[in-house]
Amino acid sequence: MLTIHWTEGGEPRSALWRSENGSPPPARVLVADDRLTADAAYRLARQGVGLLWRGDFHNARQLMRAMARRVERAPSEAAVSPISPARAFHLHRQARSRRAVVLGRLLVPLDHEHAVPLRRAPDVRRACTQVYGPARGPSVVSLPELLGVVGACEWRGRGVEVPALGGRIHPHYGVFSPVRGEYADLVARAPLPSRSLAFDVGTGTGVLAAILARRGVERLVATDQDPRAVACARDNVERLGLTGRIDVVRADLFPPGRAPLVVCNPPWLPAEPCSPLDHAVYDPGGRVLRGFLNGLAERLEPEGEGWLILSDLAEHLALRTRAELLAAFGSAGLRVADRLEVRPRHPGATDPKDPLHAARAAEVTSLWRLRPVR
Repeated sequence: MLTIHWTEGGEPRSALWRSENGSPPPARVLVADDRLTADAAYRLARQGVGLLWRGDFHNARQLMRAMARRVERAPSEAAVSPISPARAFHLHRQARSRRAVVLGRLLVPLDHEHAVPLRRAPDVRRACTQVYGPARGPSVVSLPELLGVVGACEWRGRGVEVPALGGRIHPHYGVFSPVRGEYADLVARAPLPSRSLAFDVGTGTGVLAAILARRGVERLVATDQDPRAVACARDNVERLGLTGRIDVVRADLFPPGRAPLVVCNPPWLPAEPCSPLDHAVYDPGGRVLRGFLNGLAERLEPEGEGWLILSDLAEHLALRTRAELLAAFGSAGLRVADRLEVRPRHPGATDPKDPLHAARAAEVTSLWRLRPVR
């Protein structure tokens, strides 16, 4: 683990640096408190200076919001002239990255028990232990990350209701939450080719495997390469009483063997992720999608079927064409047996202020039923 260094009271100080997205610690760190203005904080953060907070915790949150407003005031190319969907997506990603970098330079300390030694600070020890493991001495973390860790702990505790499952899924930190239920609905209503065995490739929280188990599939093998996702899926399988029917294993794409049904809900956008959670949304170069398609035929039993759950948002953003997707099916030796569709229900689809509103409003999520070409 990296170490962060600063000077305080004329003495050199250091602590462990925590960053789940792999950001390096700021090279220069200043101690800050309630006297620091938002304009000064924003200016210093833009210069790459880390601001180690020693004031009131609630004031730090207010300062972060004020800094965010200043980031959002930066002129946007999209506000000046019409731009293409692909350009809008690129600018949206740039803006998100810029915001994350600036706000990520507002830092808070954690003591040797993961407690925040600041006035009016909440008790974050349980949340930090869930994500970071046992404390190994004092550390420093960005305020946005700490708030994300706390929020994830709350989501994990109360869970997310999934109507297609008839139960709740409890997402862990860094594992994509199934808040968009339309893709789960597709898996709940697609005709099953068999109830004996299914593979769920890239299971995440385990929600699709659980839905298939509730539909009567006798045995499932769910895979994920992310250790957090594997732990999360196992936790949900146990909570739902499905331990004897769903085996969660760590693997890159497929488990060994063949199955009459292989399901995959890969990341939908071929772009670079910027955070652990982004890996559920962004698939650099379409690696996961192509890996699933190219390996599917040899993982299916005779008369077996692969289900690819995929949004066409990438097509509306000009990141991938429908022709390229269909060509990928063909080059993998697959044919389309059927396709089920559903429109999104998330707020971005109806929010004209969303910078990607036009693409989101046109989005359709499909379950492609794929079979090998014989």
